[in-house]
Amino acid sequence: MQYVNDWRAVAAATGGADRGTAEDGVRLAYRRAGLAEPERIIWVDSPRAAVEAVEKLTDAGRSVREEVRTRPWAEERRRMYDELGPAGWSALWSATGAQLWETTAALAERIRAGVVADLADVPEDESDVRLVLLDAVLGQHDAAWLAAFDGRGDRLNGLAEVARNAGWWWPYERAVVISERPVALHRDEAGRLDRGDGPALAYRDGFALHAWRGMPVPAEFLDGLADLTPERIRAEENAELRRVMLEYYGYDRYLAESDAEPVHRDETGVLWRIALEGDEDVVMVEVVNSTPEPDGTHRTYWLRVPPSTRTAKDGVAWTFGVEGEAYAPLRQT
Repeated sequence: MQYVNDWRAVAAATGGADRGTAEDGVRLAYRRAGLAEPERIIWVDSPRAAVEAVEKLTDAGRSVREEVRTRPWAEERRRMYDELGPAGWSALWSATGAQLWETTAALAERIRAGVVADLADVPEDESDVRLVLLDAVLGQHDAAWLAAFDGRGDRLNGLAEVARNAGWWWPYERAVVISERPVALHRDEAGRLDRGDGPALAYRDGFALHAWRGMPVPAEFLDGLADLTPERIRAEENAELRRVMLEYYGYDRYLAESDAEPVHRDETGVLWRIALEGDEDVVMVEVVNSTPEPDGTHRTYWLRVPPSTRTAKDGVAWTFGVEGEAYAPLRQT
């Protein structure tokens, strides 16, 4: 659906907000909720800065997130459910919001965790920061459920207008705090935060998240990836970070430079095993493509297989979803 593609782009949008249009959307959302328009709209550069700004507000009144976002969404969902029936609603959600939900929800949770980590200097501060985060409307990261209602009524138009043009925002009786969108977003094919040479998500005030294939990593950890050696990888005590190092370095390169010995060899390939202290073994099958490249060479591939694999044939068979005894290819490619 075009709606899904449009909202996917909204969720991934970076760069400066269209402040005028976003502010019009805020005022419309307040009017749709039967509220007076906010007296002040305060712009900040990131969700972290927004939490800091909210904590300093003294005359903003109570949060009106319930009236502005939660209640309209619930009522529209009920209306659509009654109109379409259980099967129709399920089909609509599967074709729209479900396409975006996993990625946007995971990203929003990562942002929350990053804000808490930055602002909660001691564990006792965490609950205060999380309470402020609960007041947020997620703007562009509400794309999943906004996609489901796009073109089906105007009750949510104000919320949609803010989402298309800004980041997270905090609605209170007399004031609104709105965050700019990120200036950079890097993800892998699965939609996970992923970058090996800098922040995977960054805002212009310096608030940033670092990750490798979805796994949070410290910024200083990434700085050392360019100088990795097999010895450095083996010395890393954190099993998850060591796994990141191996992926970045390359399993085949690690095997070659570690003087590893093959544990099994047969007509399908060669089985290699990397023993890692405090973690499961990394087991790889080395296979050679029987179809030559244009220059006449044969390309080598490395397939990661379960640690329990004992033969190369079992490993290759596992990649095809069958048992080793049942694997008998008529032609290798």
